Amino acid sequence: MKKISFFLFCIIFGFHALAQDLTIKGLITSKDDGQPLPGVSVLIKGTLKGTITDFDGNYVIQAPKDATLQFSYIGMKSQDVNVDGRTTLDIVMENDAIGVDEVVVIGYGTQKKEDLTGAVSIVNAETIENLKPVKVEQALQGTMSGVNVTAQSGAPGSGLDIRIRGISTNGDASPVAIIDGYQGDLNTLNPNDIETITVLKDAQAAIYGTVGANGIILITTKSGRKNQATKVTVNSSVGIQETSRKLPVLNATEYAVLLNEAYAASGDDLPFPSISGLGKGTNWQNELFETAPVYNNDINISGGTDKIVYSLSASNLKQEGIIGGPKTGYERNTGRMTLGADLSSWIKFKSSITFTNVNRKTINEFGLGSVLFNALNMPSTMPVYDDAGDYFLAPSSLGNEVINPLAQIENTYNDYDLSKWNGNFSLDFNILSNLTATTRIGFNTTNDKSKDFSKEISYGGKVFDVSRSTVFQDRNNYNDYTFDAFVTYDKTYSDLHHLTATVGTTVYKTWGDHLEGRGYDIPNNSWEFADIGLATGTTDAKVTNSWTYDQRRLSYFARIQYDYEGKYLLSAMLRRDASTKFGPNNTVAYFPSVTIGWNLAKEDFLKEAENIDLLKLRLSYGILGSDKIDDYQYISRLNGEATYVFDGSLVNGTAVGASPNASIKWEESEQFDLGVDLKLFNNKVDLNADYFSKKTNNLLIGNIPVSGILGVGAPGAAGPTVNAGTVKNSGFEFAVGYRGKITKDLTFSVNYNLTTLKNEVLEVNNGTGFVEGGSFGVGQPAPARMEVGKPIGYFYGYKTDGLFQNQAEADAHPSQVALGAEASPGDIRFVNMNGDDLIDTDDRTDIGSPIPDATMGLNISLNFKGLDFVAYAFASIGNDIVRNYERVIPDVNKMSYKLNRWTGEGTSNTVPRLTTAATSNTVFSDFYVEDGSFLRLQNIQLGYKLPKSVTEKLFIQSLRVYTSISNLFTITEYQGFDPAASSGEPIGAGFDNGFYPAARTYTFGLNLNF
Repeated sequence: MKKISFFLFCIIFGFHALAQDLTIKGLITSKDDGQPLPGVSVLIKGTLKGTITDFDGNYVIQAPKDATLQFSYIGMKSQDVNVDGRTTLDIVMENDAIGVDEVVVIGYGTQKKEDLTGAVSIVNAETIENLKPVKVEQALQGTMSGVNVTAQSGAPGSGLDIRIRGISTNGDASPVAIIDGYQGDLNTLNPNDIETITVLKDAQAAIYGTVGANGIILITTKSGRKNQATKVTVNSSVGIQETSRKLPVLNATEYAVLLNEAYAASGDDLPFPSISGLGKGTNWQNELFETAPVYNNDINISGGTDKIVYSLSASNLKQEGIIGGPKTGYERNTGRMTLGADLSSWIKFKSSITFTNVNRKTINEFGLGSVLFNALNMPSTMPVYDDAGDYFLAPSSLGNEVINPLAQIENTYNDYDLSKWNGNFSLDFNILSNLTATTRIGFNTTNDKSKDFSKEISYGGKVFDVSRSTVFQDRNNYNDYTFDAFVTYDKTYSDLHHLTATVGTTVYKTWGDHLEGRGYDIPNNSWEFADIGLATGTTDAKVTNSWTYDQRRLSYFARIQYDYEGKYLLSAMLRRDASTKFGPNNTVAYFPSVTIGWNLAKEDFLKEAENIDLLKLRLSYGILGSDKIDDYQYISRLNGEATYVFDGSLVNGTAVGASPNASIKWEESEQFDLGVDLKLFNNKVDLNADYFSKKTNNLLIGNIPVSGILGVGAPGAAGPTVNAGTVKNSGFEFAVGYRGKITKDLTFSVNYNLTTLKNEVLEVNNGTGFVEGGSFGVGQPAPARMEVGKPIGYFYGYKTDGLFQNQAEADAHPSQVALGAEASPGDIRFVNMNGDDLIDTDDRTDIGSPIPDATMGLNISLNFKGLDFVAYAFASIGNDIVRNYERVIPDVNKMSYKLNRWTGEGTSNTVPRLTTAATSNTVFSDFYVEDGSFLRLQNIQLGYKLPKSVTEKLFIQSLRVYTSISNLFTITEYQGFDPAASSGEPIGAGFDNGFYPAARTYTFGLNLNF
């Protein structure tokens, strides 16, 4: 009986206890603009029980009537609120001065935005979510001033080039990425794992010394939050890709008419005596391009308590190509774990580990003989298949490079696999109330392998013929680590003087090895047996190769940051770097910089200005370095080739390669910036403007002309590399944003940025006065140069002045025979630049530049209740592109502009005549240079957040569905596939050999939280 009574008492007491819990609801908004805040953590203090607000800022939680609720959100001040028996608690949250929205990562520390004295641009997770980039670099295009991103190809997984405030070197001009404090690689990151991207564009990057000259990209990845209930986020999308452009080429009838005209002009028999019945023929681009899927899925689990935060994520991206389908496929899988723990009241531990696996397949995407090059040059009169059902063989009349592009894809076999581990571990020590110390180590370890198989095949006497099947395989191992140790002193004196001092050291080491081999005569002439171990053939030539490398840097740095009442700001830094890339005489270099600022909004004469929230002037100057050169150039290396005589016989062997130069040293970038930051109308308007000047000295130029007695003409040999160049970039940056409310439920934001750029080479002291690069056509001189007084990589060729309309005009003009043939009516008239009686190579001049005069970005967002809309656009103005995808042999197909060719006096002054005879019309001239300016709508997205009444029934926190279109349209006068594509070479960019176009992608997806 006692047991029964006790049991009943427990039940009654339990119901009574449950009856004390209340259902508490509320809306959480921002004090700044009154907008609801999604994702706010609501936790019952002293427990792990909690929830988060939905997309509309609403929350519901069961809690005791005397509980205390903790409200926390990144960028906002946390609040503890007593329930006191209430069932409705609406919370208004204020910006936190030390929140992520007000704090910027600047390297070895953070700084409040209002105290910044350097030029910094930021992209947050929301922007990345809106753009849905496949690769991280794509999120930077058009979203920040001073940063330009170009794609090397539109193929899945292809590389992208980032240029910050212009091209500063003839070598590697890419910036360095610092991921959570260690030097990393953007290519293998999942964009959805990123919290913020911060770009240091001026002398503030000097804290990174030898790697800062081209700018620094700081990545902060996502982690859990303290006192946050476990949150699960799922993002899933599927997309359909199609080509964003096809080029107008001649159909079969048009081709036959024009080819007959060319043959007739030369007195030859007509190749098409009858053109009836030809019709439109084969559209090779339609045969080549296809729709292709892209799938992107990821999941993230995060949360935290008072002592521990955690985050787990996994993602899968799978993308096929719009050319070749699986043969240009790309797949990336990532897994990531972050953990943070307060080990004690004065020791904090943080770690992050990421695994990435990449698989990629490619086709010939660049240069003479690329797949698109062949598609444009194959005549429409020729079929895809012959009568036997095999791929049609392109005849020899089309030249040695043009083959059936579908056969080319079919017979392309390659595979690339990469596996990478990277991460970091750190300990933060709060030694004293104003003194902290940090030690951390970050690492990257990568193993990749590739395999290329060339089957035995004949295309009918072409350069692509393979007489002996071969397989090429290689393996690479790359490793590096970054170890940092630094202390930071931070104190305010007399409530007036705020001082932050940081001193530390960084050790960086990178090492690895490479092994490659080639096998011949593959069993069954088949990809399935393509392995060196199965190859049966032998060869007298060397078929293996290997190398190793080991490079290190040891650095010491110091930085002092001071402000007086937040009005007068100063930051000074010095870094000492020692690198094994340079000889004993130049191992060490020093990189100083200073930045100052004046916050006028805090002066007495502006304190009463109600509409001015921030008005700050900035000035920075510093020296930054770059060691992005090949290793060991200061010593002799046996990487050349030579022939020796042993016992009366010739034997192939090795010899000294490039001549060494023990005096080479760092490239140094002298950077100056003058800027202003302005915020108005309760932070609704945000404006930033900068003038910058960046002069890079001691550019490293290779293969300097030296005496032939040194053997520099032997295979693999070259002249030495010396510091012999200077280039300057200068311009203006402007960014403005406005956010507002049209009605209670309709809000918007508009952001616009503009960058102007002037690039000029100031010195090329290599004995010739210029450095050449690039390629055009077949057998023509290098068409791009780096030369004093010109932009780096400018186009060097002939200027034209219309067409000769009659023989009298041709006879009166200086002879053009040196260019290939005497001029006839209908031929291009070249400008005699030096005023002599002959048009020859001395008349070449500046005919364009691939560097844009200005770039700009615009993004717009709208929100109405559950609906949201964003649009991102980017424009490039003033850049030129060379049309280099047309083969000059008469029998190949032609672009449709040839329909407007010269056929007699007065018929055309732009498109030359058609003939099979030799002319000078094919030499590199401004006839082939086009304005590459463009405006592209990069992405539009429409989303809808399901109402809470629906999600509650589904037992989920929130569900948003969306649809987006990327690369919806591009407005340009350029005739090629993609005006935004570039090889990325400082000298040789802007030559379009048939770029794989950027795909237009229609995406449908969802964002799920529970």
